[in-house]
Amino acid sequence: MPVTVVGVGVDLVHVPSFADQLARPGTGFHTGFLPGERRDARSRPSDSARHLAVRWAAKEAVIKAWSASMFGEAPVMSEHVHHLIEVVSDAWDRPSIRLHGEVAKHLDGHDAQVSLSHDGDYAIAYVVLIRR
Repeated sequence: MPVTVVGVGVDLVHVPSFADQLARPGTGFHTGFLPGERRDARSRPSDSARHLAVRWAAKEAVIKAWSASMFGEAPVMSEHVHHLIEVVSDAWDRPSIRLHGEVAKHLDGHDAQVSLSHDGDYAIAYVVLIRR
């Protein structure tokens, strides 16, 4: 089945700064993560902020890839849709993107392929948005 790349997105997160933001009272960052993402980050042997940071980068990269796919068109939603983009892992810890709600409706017929990485104080995510 032919596929078409319609957008790419990349995001880099400074993990210590992200951890500081998570620790601040009243921050909205926690609402951007689904329960499974928070549980998965807590279950890792290293600091959970590191794993949440790379998931945040993935969510941002999805938004950027989606935005790139609509170049020249008005946005269809607010950019505050992080809670509708979920990073899930399979049994071998390979990440993928699961979309929910209005984001899933708008991106019906699309797949978001994701690659995640950590190095030192940084987490990065790269997303390729394809139309099936």
